[in-house]
Amino acid sequence: MLLRNKVAVISGCNRGIGKAILETFAENGANVFACVRKKTDEFLDLVGVLTENTGVSITPVYFDLLDVEQIQKGINQIKSSKKPVDILVNNAGVASGSLLQMTSLEDLKNIFEINFFSQVLLTQGISRYMSRFKSGSIINIASTAGMIGDVGTTSYGSSKAALILATKVLSTELGAKNIRVNAISPSITQTDMFNQMDEKTRNKIITASALKRPATAVEVANVALFLASDLSSFITGQVLRVDGGLKT
Repeated sequence: MLLRNKVAVISGCNRGIGKAILETFAENGANVFACVRKKTDEFLDLVGVLTENTGVSITPVYFDLLDVEQIQKGINQIKSSKKPVDILVNNAGVASGSLLQMTSLEDLKNIFEINFFSQVLLTQGISRYMSRFKSGSIINIASTAGMIGDVGTTSYGSSKAALILATKVLSTELGAKNIRVNAISPSITQTDMFNQMDEKTRNKIITASALKRPATAVEVANVALFLASDLSSFITGQVLRVDGGLKT
């Protein structure tokens, strides 16, 4: 129970890596503000099952990452609980892949709005609240695409590269408040995004890795658990690659 009685805010909890992080954190005793874009029966069922099985509190928070006003309302909802927030996981995001010549400026702006600007806005609001309590761990889910200049990743990779740099900068700014800031950079992971990838591209990345397979969402979630817990109390400003030994 590495997170017993801690309070976490996790974005993009309804599927993939975010869902695995929600489940892993709940199983380790964290009470969670679970942020998703919209209410669905499937998500409410997940919350109900987790609450019953773990005994923790899971509070849904709904906002669209393209809507600044909704994000601010979500931040205000979390703060109005008066509960100290110990952990923030910026997980929500969208994938995109196309050659630069085929990428419209509108698409590029949209990817950055979701994958970077909305994350910054949420981090601003929650980190200010964390600062009151002089403690916290912020975890940004980036990607190896933000570290490797691979073909077709201009928009997605650039947005994740920006998130990685922001992680390093914010770690220096918030260190005096005893707030740690780290990033996780997974390679391809078995999620909906994995299924949407071109098979040739998937196989190329898998072949280039030492373990010759994609990550599972739980394997990424376990790294988030480590960074959220006191086991990583002297780790900040770092980017942990969860890539199976990708040779690049």
